[in-house]
Amino acid sequence: MTTPATIAADAPAHGSVGGGRRRGRQKMRYRGKEVAWGYVFIAPALLLFLVMGVYTLFFGAQLSFVRWNGLTPTWEWVGLKNYADLLWASPIYAPVVHRAALNTLVVMIAVPILILAVAFPLAIVLNQARRFSGVLRSVYFVPYVTAGIAVYMAWQYVLEPNGAINLLLRSLGLGSLAQPQGWLGNPSTALPTLIVIMVWSGVPVAMLLYLTGLQSIDSSVLEAAQLDGAGWWRTNFSVVLPLLKGTTAVIMLLNVRDALQGFQIFLIMTNGGPAGRTNVLGLETYDLAFQQQLAPTLGLASALGWLLFFAALAVAIVNQRVTREK
Repeated sequence: MTTPATIAADAPAHGSVGGGRRRGRQKMRYRGKEVAWGYVFIAPALLLFLVMGVYTLFFGAQLSFVRWNGLTPTWEWVGLKNYADLLWASPIYAPVVHRAALNTLVVMIAVPILILAVAFPLAIVLNQARRFSGVLRSVYFVPYVTAGIAVYMAWQYVLEPNGAINLLLRSLGLGSLAQPQGWLGNPSTALPTLIVIMVWSGVPVAMLLYLTGLQSIDSSVLEAAQLDGAGWWRTNFSVVLPLLKGTTAVIMLLNVRDALQGFQIFLIMTNGGPAGRTNVLGLETYDLAFQQQLAPTLGLASALGWLLFFAALAVAIVNQRVTREK
């Protein structure tokens, strides 16, 4: 039987339920306003990405199927002919692309391997240093933080026929090793010299990544290896290096990507010479796009850029699968 006391007892409960529902609706409206304002704030960046990213991506893909110099009001649709000309069909462009691809492959293999070979022992030495470790890290990191163009120009002076390297070799009685044409002017030494400079500039980042990984390894693992009789070489290359396989994979991927797509050092120091010995795919793409005057090669440049993109994508997929398997 319902009594006034029962009704009075139930009233606060009903009121609290209704108040909770109102508060829930208010919170939902408040969150909806927050989300709306969030979209308002990211809208300019999203619009910029759509215009400068998505639009240019599809425009570049479309451009790879046409013949155009970038100035005429119309272009000629040629389909897959640009890709065929670059790969085998054209007697003008295909041989150049093949030579550039071979040079790029050499750089892709040599630079990452040499960087690993230098950065890992250097990181071990710095990790074991007790004095001046901070100063040494800063000194070894200088090549990376220095402006690239300034470094490349300085290397050009060093590598000239009368540069510091030739003068040093002659002063040491090793004049037979000096290069009268300069280290960048001799076709047999130009590409190896650029590879050495790329390794010199890529070692600092790899060294710091390895150093970070070394400091995260439990010291008890190293102590156990030493108690088992492992020497310095075996401890570091049979115990420590396998523990840093993730770091090694990252370093390899970054340097392979830079070797595949980068061309600044080749453009500034040799511009692909002498006789195309330092021409790489990235530099050839740049030349086809901007260095052919009014020739209709913009479509060829776009097609070569897409070939580079797919090559980089394949390298990334292979690296990811290898890393996952390990």
